[in-house]
Amino acid sequence: MLGHLSHEAVIQAPATVVWKLYGGLELARLVEGDGGEGTVLNIIFPPGLGGAPGYKEKFTKIDNENRIKETEVVEGGFLDIGFTLYRVRLKIVENGDDSCIVESTIEYDIKEEDAANASLVTIQPLIDIAQAANDHLLHNKQHKNV
Repeated sequence: MLGHLSHEAVIQAPATVVWKLYGGLELARLVEGDGGEGTVLNIIFPPGLGGAPGYKEKFTKIDNENRIKETEVVEGGFLDIGFTLYRVRLKIVENGDDSCIVESTIEYDIKEEDAANASLVTIQPLIDIAQAANDHLLHNKQHKNV
C-alpha cells in the first residue's frame, strides 16, 4: 500500500541560508559517510517520546543545485512495523530575496497486512522542524541587526 503526505512552509530567510541549515548534520549521530549521498545517520529519540527509540536513515539524494535532499529509513523505526519504504524529501524553493518555501514530503509503502500502521505516519514533525528553523533564523537575523 503506497502513501504520500506533503506540506509547504514559508521560511523568512533566503533559500541559500535555509539549505545550509537543512543540510547540516547537527541533529543526529553520523554512522558513516561525509554528509553526502550514502551518509547514514543514527536518529535516537529521548526517552518518553513513545514509539521506537530510534532508527537509521540514509541520504539517498542530495541535489545542491536544486536544493533537494532525500532520506530513507534503512534500519529500525517504520521498517520494524511493516513498512517497506519510508522516504522523506525536502526541497527548498526561492520565494523572493528574503524568504523561501520548504516543501516537505513523506512517501511510504507498507505491507497490506500491516496497513493499519499507516495511520502512524504524520507530517507534523517536518512542520515543527520548519517552524523551528524559521524561528531560529528570525531570532539570529534580529540579533545581527542590533
